[in-house]
Amino acid sequence: MKYKLNSLQILAAGFALVILAGAALLCLPFATRQGISFFDALFISTSATCVTGLVVCDTFTTFTLFGQAVILALIQVGGLGFMMVAILFWIALGRRIGLAQRALLMESVGIWQLGGIVRFTRRVLLGTALIEGVGALLLASRFCPKFGLATGLWYGVFHSVSAFCNAGFDLMGRQTPYSSLTAFAEDWVVNLTVMGLILAGGIGFFVWNDLVEKGLHWKRWRLHTRIMISATLILTLGGAAAFYLLEKDGAFAHLSPSGQVLAALFQSVTPRTAGFNTVDLGQLSEAGSLLTILLMFIGAGAGSTGGGMKVTTFVVIALSVLVRVRRRREMELCGRRLEEDVLKAACPAAALHGTLFLLGAFVLCCQGVELKAALFESVSAISTVGLSLSLTPTLPALSRLVLIFLMYAGRVGSLSVAMAVTRKGSRAKLRNVTEKIILG
Repeated sequence: MKYKLNSLQILAAGFALVILAGAALLCLPFATRQGISFFDALFISTSATCVTGLVVCDTFTTFTLFGQAVILALIQVGGLGFMMVAILFWIALGRRIGLAQRALLMESVGIWQLGGIVRFTRRVLLGTALIEGVGALLLASRFCPKFGLATGLWYGVFHSVSAFCNAGFDLMGRQTPYSSLTAFAEDWVVNLTVMGLILAGGIGFFVWNDLVEKGLHWKRWRLHTRIMISATLILTLGGAAAFYLLEKDGAFAHLSPSGQVLAALFQSVTPRTAGFNTVDLGQLSEAGSLLTILLMFIGAGAGSTGGGMKVTTFVVIALSVLVRVRRRREMELCGRRLEEDVLKAACPAAALHGTLFLLGAFVLCCQGVELKAALFESVSAISTVGLSLSLTPTLPALSRLVLIFLMYAGRVGSLSVAMAVTRKGSRAKLRNVTEKIILG
């Protein structure tokens, strides 16, 4: 009997093939300055395709212009989803988009409507080009005076795509390896541009489409859009206020008063799930590190370039707790009632995401990594963030292999990976008798 792959398996296999192809290209002699092992190339390719940003070697000092371009291409494909890029070429060739391709695209970008999927794809691709283009020009206006015209333009494009796709890869190793954007901690243009790109990519393509169709009319927005906009504002501003209070006399002490405000805002945005940093993460207080881990765990929006448990999943679980505490029967938000199946989908996704996060941290601890660092690196990988305590390049092979799996599972989706490798259970003819158990 011929076995046919379902849409989840095709997506999982597609990402794996892109990763392997990227690793092969990065192993080419002219992709690096002094050569790289296939295992290290596989790690970098996985990190780029899964828009994470964890690295085992500095991007600028290790890779040539060709290697950097390969990484940028992997970031763009990973950020948009390889199926969306494939649909772009399909449209360019004038081919008809069939039902199979539409179904795959729905799985890839996380939307549930089949009608208008091609129009939706065109909007996303055009919007991406516009946002990344504007971001590149703004960043180039700061990089060109510092690095020269050609280099400044390239750096503008690279960091704009990396920020929009929530990847966190940078080329600032030209100044100091693994320094990220610390040299621009008080540069308002660079900081605001990068934060804007991160939020634009992380809010989700569905929200974009809703804003284009409905405009700035709150009551006309879909519930998903209302939740994403509200929760993003709360998490960003609330996180910034907390970081400022926690770190103004610590990790931010060397900055000016305005620089401290900017650093607090940036540190609140970047765990959602970008991977850039403007301050030394090793200098964060214990409370600041824990807050960063929590924000990384929550992550960005569904159907976005970011990862994490997802903002809407977090909101649904938090709302279910509130409903239970207030002894209500139904979950209601913004004048709408949520379906019961939403909670049934949110709980397994969050549980599996958290389980993989803790298992990854456990393996790292078994390899001699300190607990806080293990938790930080593990959640950064599974949530495809890329923030690091400069630990990744020193990790043993097994720990790196675990991080590769976590990055892959985080991008494809922990639940999607699990469903892709398991067989669909057959439906029982008779339902078993129900019986209650004590929960607490």
